[in-house]
Parts: sequence; C-alpha cells; structure tokens
Amino acid sequence: MIISFPTKLVIDVGVGFSIEDWLVSNNFIVFSIMKINPRMEDKLIVELANNEDAIIITMDKDFGELIFKNKVPHKGILLLRLEDANSAEKLASIKNIIPYEILKLKNNFSVYQNGKLRIRN
Repeated sequence: MIISFPTKLVIDVGVGFSIEDWLVSNNFIVFSIMKINPRMEDKLIVELANNEDAIIITMDKDFGELIFKNKVPHKGILLLRLEDANSAEKLASIKNIIPYEILKLKNNFSVYQNGKLRIRN
C-alpha cells in the first residue's frame, strides 16, 4: 500500500540512492542531502526539512542529541539503526516502514532497529 498524496522527505547522506530512487518512483518529493551538499551540518538539515515541511530519514545518531538535548524543533525524523545493513536490506526496511507508518512519523522522532519501529513525540 503506497499512500496517494505526495510527502516530502529529506534523505541524509548514508541512507542510500536506492532508497531515494524508490521513494521518488513512489511519488515522494525527495531532498537528497548527498546531492544538495554532502557536508551540510545536521542543524541546517533540520532547518531545510522544517522549511519544506519534510520528514528526515537518517542513519546519524547525532540528530537525537539535536532534538532531545538541544530542543531543536522538527517535522519528523526517522533514524535508521542499520549500521551493518547493505543497500538491499536498507531498502527492504524502508519498504516496510514508509507505506504503513508515514503518518506516524510526522512530527515525531522515530527509531527503526532490529525490525522494530519506536516512535517518540
């Protein structure tokens, strides 16, 4: 089940081009940090996502510190804890999360690890 309305997503460096390609092919509006500026600071990534009303997909645990310690406002962050995963495994995880849980990710900090999605406000 793919949602029928366009949703904006910011894809951080390290998430992978296969995920970007799959999201674009399923009508998501994708902002690729790798293509925009692979050295962009995390705080600027959050600002971009906030300006675009977009959810961030990242593998960078530093976003947790920005959100919880520094209280930086956000429109939603999905942290993929898939450090040893290859491209196909990452894509399979996204295919299991995005079509079914996208609405829950909005405005929440979510972590996907060991096949489980945890969502925090």
